[in-house]
Amino acid sequence: MSTAAEYLFFADSMARGSSPLYEQLARGVAGDDEILGLLDGLPAPKRQPNLLLAAARLAGGVPRGFADFKATVLGHADEVVATMLSRRTQTNEAGRCAALYPILAVLPQPLALIEVGASAGLCLLPDLYRYDYTAADGATATAGDPDSPVRLRCRVDGPAPRVGPGAVRVAWRAGIDLNPLDVTDEDDVNWLRALVWPEQQERRERLDAALTVARREPPRVVAGDLNERIDALVAEAPADATLVVFHTAVVDYVPEPARSAFVARMRGLDGHWLSQELPSVFPELAPRLPEEPPAGAVSYALMLDERPLAYAALHGAWLRPFAGGLR
Repeated sequence: MSTAAEYLFFADSMARGSSPLYEQLARGVAGDDEILGLLDGLPAPKRQPNLLLAAARLAGGVPRGFADFKATVLGHADEVVATMLSRRTQTNEAGRCAALYPILAVLPQPLALIEVGASAGLCLLPDLYRYDYTAADGATATAGDPDSPVRLRCRVDGPAPRVGPGAVRVAWRAGIDLNPLDVTDEDDVNWLRALVWPEQQERRERLDAALTVARREPPRVVAGDLNERIDALVAEAPADATLVVFHTAVVDYVPEPARSAFVARMRGLDGHWLSQELPSVFPELAPRLPEEPPAGAVSYALMLDERPLAYAALHGAWLRPFAGGLR
């Protein structure tokens, strides 16, 4: 896929309906030879739309439109490129825990959690957030920590999950990331904020609340490649806790043969493998999905030990369990 095509795909499939500004900017980039020339001088993984948009935000703030954006990118090209080369699209969306929590809750407690691609580790704290689930029939369920400053609301296309406060207990947690972010470092926090799209004030508030929780006891995230570090972390996990290795929107960025090596490791895991990825990430597992993803929405497929359980929204706003529920 060409760089221009990548930005048009982002505008059509990701930004449309979520960020009018980013849809406009992505379309502008796709038709601008100067910015495309700048991007094509970077390694392919560093041309990602979210990376450019966030780097430009750091350099010049929220642009008024494409002309303003282009002036920032070209006028601060050295700064923008340096940020894109040194940073990654490490959006750390605590809302994704809303889809994970009902699955974690039915496993034997307590849990030992390992997150692959953990960023700043905000999704390593599912037990420290509050969840409000609303079912299709209007029934509601509250789970997690009822006193948490992080309140995650999730619409369920089906019965409300049968979970309550304190259903998930975590005895031990750790993460892996190529470039961990530190919740106590202001530069890292500013990068996380820059990754939140301009119109998404609720996400920005949720991020700040999750950072408040994380700073009380910063989650441990080790630096390194997932295949090189996973075995050592698994060995550290306490034997009297149920081991769960999980990840969200991570494996799509892992090239072959490293991706196949990771899958092989997970299949041999003495514990559980919980994945929340685009359906296309594991083509060998896609035929197991019992239904098509919801029309008009980009969604994740939730799988526990390769068993499909549900589709979920990118940021946790809705959950569509398959027949049989999440158990």
